[in-house]
Amino acid sequence: MSGSTQAPPNLVCVAAVAAAHGVRGALKLKSFTEQPENVAGYGALFDEEGHELFHVRAIGPCKGGVIVRAEGITDRDSAEALRGLRLYVPRDRLPATESDTFYHADLIGLSVVTEAGEEVGRVVAVHDFGAGDVLEYVDAAGASQMVAFTLAHVPEVDLDRRRVVVASAALPESAEAAA
Repeated sequence: MSGSTQAPPNLVCVAAVAAAHGVRGALKLKSFTEQPENVAGYGALFDEEGHELFHVRAIGPCKGGVIVRAEGITDRDSAEALRGLRLYVPRDRLPATESDTFYHADLIGLSVVTEAGEEVGRVVAVHDFGAGDVLEYVDAAGASQMVAFTLAHVPEVDLDRRRVVVASAALPESAEAAA
């Protein structure tokens, strides 16, 4: 494994090590890319602190991800020791998105505002429980709230102004009353 460092703020998580695969150090990755094998096309992978880990080569598909070989990982024990490790690449290595498509990393940290412009929270995560993306945000009281990430519930995402607008109907009653 290499020891060079990349500045962490511009890293995007593209996969996580799900398990070892076989006895020769292959890894089963849970991929967060549109095509699971794309994780091997972005160059070196990094940890969340920006330390370069290794390059990977895709060797086959698996349910929910891809099986890869990683530089320097040659046995099952070494591969198993990486279970749960999240793998990142610099943001500038990822392809540009279409106007209505966003990387999760671009949404996390955005202010959540009402249609009237009142801030009601900050996005802390994006989830997909099987029925489409859901934004999780923390409101002013520190409570976790969720809103479906659909045009009806989130009519505007403004990356330049670092905010998402949430329709009043999608807000909890207490947030509507405060706005």
